[in-house]
Amino acid sequence: MRQDYKNYVHHLLADKTINPHRKALILRESSYALVEELFESPDVEKALEESKGIIENFVNFMENEPESMGHLIGLSSHDFYTYTHSLDVGIYSLGLAKVAGYSGHELFLMGQGALFHDIGKRQVDIEIICKNGPLDDEEWKQMQKHPEYGLVILQETNAPEEIIACCFEHHENSLGNGYPQQLSAEEIHPMARIVALTDTFDALTTKRSYNQPMPPSKALDFMAVKLKGKYDPDLLSAMYETLFKMEKHKEKLSK
Repeated sequence: MRQDYKNYVHHLLADKTINPHRKALILRESSYALVEELFESPDVEKALEESKGIIENFVNFMENEPESMGHLIGLSSHDFYTYTHSLDVGIYSLGLAKVAGYSGHELFLMGQGALFHDIGKRQVDIEIICKNGPLDDEEWKQMQKHPEYGLVILQETNAPEEIIACCFEHHENSLGNGYPQQLSAEEIHPMARIVALTDTFDALTTKRSYNQPMPPSKALDFMAVKLKGKYDPDLLSAMYETLFKMEKHKEKLSK
């Protein structure tokens, strides 16, 4: 049944009579259902393998539709849940990695690393994950362990080092005061630098119980000014470029 569903989605994405915006909607909504299923699976190794189909669909869509990122980012969720967050971080990371020059197998690894960057949260108390409001000190200490939990989970599956790095290092930053290792800029894996940026961007632009979402351009400005020095400046510039293309695309559609 699931394979029939995947085949149906693939057929729709290949249909030249369906416009790119509609395809983006089909791709995102169908992928969300599959991501939720993967994250609920106790077999992480199998989930990693099955995630390749999701990544392939997004990579192909980006290759075939020049304005694809504009469509996909425009559909990103305004509510924060682990599944939607992981999917949106995956979408942003693929788009940013493509602008940064990634291709082929590296792009697939980037997508998987971003998709599973928060896999360690399955070991964090669900009440903390779903808490309506800011975390207290003890809750925050437990939440900060999720990269280490993810490291253990992914090492047990013999996941590629790039995927492990995205999980274990996505809360590190170029100022050297991130967690859990306080790595310097040069020590952070290049793919983890991408996830660090897109993870924060998605957090700022999605609705939480205790804050309202920022518009995408305001979120990038906030990261450039208020969080200055934390993120790779070349990647931040590339994210601005991606966002600029998206805004120009929206203007063109509105005319």
